[in-house]
Amino acid sequence: MNWIFLRGLTRETAHWGSFPAEFQQALPGSSVVCLDLPGNGQLHRMASPLSIAATVAYCRDELMKRGQPPPYCLLAMSLGAMVATEWSYAAPGEIAGCVLINTSLRVFSPFYRRLQPRNYLRLLSLVLLVNNPADAERLILRMTSNLAARQAQVIDECVQARLDHPVSTANGLRQIVAALRYRARSQSPGTKVLVLSSELDALVHAGCSLAIAENWKCPVRLHPFAGHDLALDDPKWLIKMVRAWAEREQIGR
Repeated sequence: MNWIFLRGLTRETAHWGSFPAEFQQALPGSSVVCLDLPGNGQLHRMASPLSIAATVAYCRDELMKRGQPPPYCLLAMSLGAMVATEWSYAAPGEIAGCVLINTSLRVFSPFYRRLQPRNYLRLLSLVLLVNNPADAERLILRMTSNLAARQAQVIDECVQARLDHPVSTANGLRQIVAALRYRARSQSPGTKVLVLSSELDALVHAGCSLAIAENWKCPVRLHPFAGHDLALDDPKWLIKMVRAWAEREQIGR
């Protein structure tokens, strides 16, 4: 089974760290493809689309160019999970399953839960004011990890990624606009969905994930202490949840 990994706002494939390799080892027979969204990572010179639908179109086209035909399982967090959701609506026959991590949908949750108010000034300063790469990555780590002191070693890797592939202010703003504009349908997409959420996520309220699961009647699992970047704070738990769900749903067989 081809697993497609999608990151969130202004982040790139490098920010998965060692997680893709650990995931592939834990799920024998899986093949992991990490995609950068337009405007991020190796695509940082591209203009980020102002709609989630346009981002989906890019991802589908890119996989075909790489010779990676469907079906796919999508593992996606935050903004990437919105892309995965729209992908499931646009081409349900391509998607065998979706794992949505710490995301939100406007149709189910108010804006102050989709982005918790404590982060409004932080995000604005990050996009408009903070120019030092190390300062920016420390701020992001404080917003997305509840184990920031233990995860400090990732700062250097994230700084290097920022230097190699700088995301422009314009693209950061365009991605925010796309996320705020996106409106999923109230009915569930035509695919199997697992919702995973960090109970203590300081960026996106866990209630947003619970609302998705309640309305779509799909399974949801809550992590007790991790932050927004669940793959960073507890990759073993994340892999365990996905593997159990994939086995139960017979995905990839």
